[in-house]
Amino acid sequence: MPLTTRDERLARIALTRILEPGDDHTGRWLRDHGAPELLQRLTHDDAPLPGAGPKRLAGLRNRATTARPEADLRTAHATGARFIIPTDPEWPGQLRDLGDAQPIGLWVRGQPDLRIWALRSVALVGARACTEYGAHMAARLATGLAEHGWVVVSGGAYGIDGAAHRATLAAGGATTAILACGVDTPYPRGHTALLNRIAEQGLLLSELPPGDHPTAYRFIQRNRVIAALTRGTVVIEAAHRSGALTTARAAQRLGRHTMGVPGPATSSQSAGVHQLLRGEAGLVTDAAEVIELIGEMGQLAPQPQGPVIPRDLLTPHTDRVLAALPARDPATVHTIARDAATTPDDTIASLYELHSLGFVERHGDNWKLTRQTPRTDFSPNDNT
Repeated sequence: MPLTTRDERLARIALTRILEPGDDHTGRWLRDHGAPELLQRLTHDDAPLPGAGPKRLAGLRNRATTARPEADLRTAHATGARFIIPTDPEWPGQLRDLGDAQPIGLWVRGQPDLRIWALRSVALVGARACTEYGAHMAARLATGLAEHGWVVVSGGAYGIDGAAHRATLAAGGATTAILACGVDTPYPRGHTALLNRIAEQGLLLSELPPGDHPTAYRFIQRNRVIAALTRGTVVIEAAHRSGALTTARAAQRLGRHTMGVPGPATSSQSAGVHQLLRGEAGLVTDAAEVIELIGEMGQLAPQPQGPVIPRDLLTPHTDRVLAALPARDPATVHTIARDAATTPDDTIASLYELHSLGFVERHGDNWKLTRQTPRTDFSPNDNT
């Protein structure tokens, strides 16, 4: 009897109970044998599997006895979740860049289409124990990205993750949390309300079946999915041993854009980010700079500049005359003209223009700066 899509889906659901995420060995088994046959080998057959010693195989077969794919599917449906596999239209094609470490399938909780959202998404990650500065920058970037129609992806954790998710939701934007546990098992517990809100307005994703709990290994493997799913990863505060750096390194291996937000040079919480910036990561400080790197050609960030001051509006000739004026003792027109390298007639015309703008004042036939005129450069006649 030929296998159906349902057979494939149920087999992959069972395998999420048996195999750990991101394992290249088990990924090769899945590629070589297909999900139904691999499940059969792990549950009924005594056939060996390449790369699995007797102890490991016994451990996997012991896990296989707990697999109840139909029950997992019912549990997921009760929480509004679904299970998608690589042959589904909703599957994001960029996950194939992970090769044999591609997820077996994904549990998805939320209404939006994952494939569509992933096409225009960016990851914001960083320290759990972040500073106020880090939380502010995460919120600033998330808000800007949301306002420009980008999906903000993070891990649902305390610190930078939570700040990014909350700011995106507050801006009415789209956000996705990729978890290292079941989508029906809020972790951390303190983020239960936040994660439920994300499920209502955005998406929760996980490779792990309902009810599964996180481990250190699963957090690390989760990070590769964040990196693969998005157009780029921004790290906002990360110490040298921060887990957020594993997301950035995965993004670099996959050829995705990697960016970092600089912090104080003396901050240990930014030391890992600064290390990234010394390498191939791009330095970003706002959403426009992120979009310039990951967006379409021509989406350039505006050139940074200071505020426009009245002096900026002067012609170069008039500005030279202004620079030639002394701050204290009044000077003659001929002295000002000489120092400005111009003629007395042109100098008089510029002086009357400057007088109308409040830059200079007249003392008989002589001229000087008003007290309110800011000195922004060196004048040879400035005796102060």
